[in-house]
Amino acid sequence: MTATTSTHTPPASLHTPVIGWFEQHARDLPWRRPEAGAWGVMVSEFMLQQTPVSRVLPVYEQWLARWPRPADLAADAPGEAVRAWGRLGYPRRALRLHGAAQAITERHGGDVPSEHNQLLALPGIGEYTAAAVASFAYGQRHAVLDTNVRRVFARAAAGIQYPPNATTAAERKLARALLPEEDERAARWAAATMELGALVCTAKNEDCSRCPISGQCAWLLAGKPAHQGPPRRGQTYAGTDRQVRGRLLAVLREAVAPVGQSALDAVWDEPVQRARALDGLVADGLVEPLPDGQYRLPLT
Repeated sequence: MTATTSTHTPPASLHTPVIGWFEQHARDLPWRRPEAGAWGVMVSEFMLQQTPVSRVLPVYEQWLARWPRPADLAADAPGEAVRAWGRLGYPRRALRLHGAAQAITERHGGDVPSEHNQLLALPGIGEYTAAAVASFAYGQRHAVLDTNVRRVFARAAAGIQYPPNATTAAERKLARALLPEEDERAARWAAATMELGALVCTAKNEDCSRCPISGQCAWLLAGKPAHQGPPRRGQTYAGTDRQVRGRLLAVLREAVAPVGQSALDAVWDEPVQRARALDGLVADGLVEPLPDGQYRLPLT
């Protein structure tokens, strides 16, 4: 995909219909409400990575009720963040969010910084999350490229069914070319394109009849040619180390005291894979081994 493909679809002709569609059809999500603040936006962005909204909503509400400000989370043990993460998956995100909360408390007086470079300097925050928080929390002009946005741009502007497996420089260039000039409108555009990809221009069974830019979509106008790139990565879970790690963590989350090896051995029959998964949890800082052979969620 090249950025020059955007010339087929003038950016200004996309902005009004997409933003107008968003104004009418956007879901009422708690992190979009004014009272969420920058911390609520940041928490949602960590939780929503590779996780659907329906699973995030209850955990998000409980998290903000317990830790309404970064300093509240920073004052608690990192293991408590892992425990509260529940079954959202990819629990290292909980540790990264805890680390970001500590840095916000130490460097920024407990307030999520508004500058993109300051956000990017926080532990556990990459280009996407920094741009998303700056855009959604502070109304700034940044290209926010999550999976949904990348898919919308691939279809509408580049004329292909799916974007590459990893974000490319060409995609970033195209996203910047498509940004509205005004900060507030650019932030709205970022949210609108994300919602369009989540609700209408989905990975499977896209509903082009509901799309506000179907008449301009390069992929639709080309007859919706099938994907020609590398095979798209599927996400398997059953029988993987991820599943074993999840079962081991579930035992530790539910325990009020350190857990012995026998309790962990009971969750998975295959000893080599079980040991590998446990070693990985320890290496990732998600589990703390104790001298007496027991294990717990990390305290520091």
